[in-house]
Amino acid sequence: MSDVEPIELDEDERDAHLNNGGTGVISFSELGDDPPHSIPVSYGYDATETAFYFRLAVNPDSAKGNISDRAITFVVHGQENDEWWSVVAKGQLEETTEESIATETLQGFQNVHIPFVDIFGRPPKDVSFEFYRLVADELTSRKESGTTV
Repeated sequence: MSDVEPIELDEDERDAHLNNGGTGVISFSELGDDPPHSIPVSYGYDATETAFYFRLAVNPDSAKGNISDRAITFVVHGQENDEWWSVVAKGQLEETTEESIATETLQGFQNVHIPFVDIFGRPPKDVSFEFYRLVADELTSRKESGTTV
């Protein structure tokens, strides 16, 4: 039996896989022994700023709870030519309210496409959304090397 050895993606490969948006899984840290709260989300990606953008549904009774000041992990993965790849970003979300949006954030929003995925069981116009930005403290990306060990 052979195992495939993963290797790092270079920045151009990573940015090509992330494109300007898609879907991934975001995980919010929890206290104590509770597992993280993980949900699928749409994202936008700006390669110029190496920043991720999210449109997150907000609801005071949501299982996400308060997402400010919580560590997150965001994962995107896929396959190309029968070989896997993944990108993992870790950090904290920055809320992008009108008061807090800096020029680079505005430019970043112009460079991304956040797919609109309807998973809420009610019309999207009835769901409240907030926009967040993630400039990762840690960003790793790997792919299958095609070499067996």
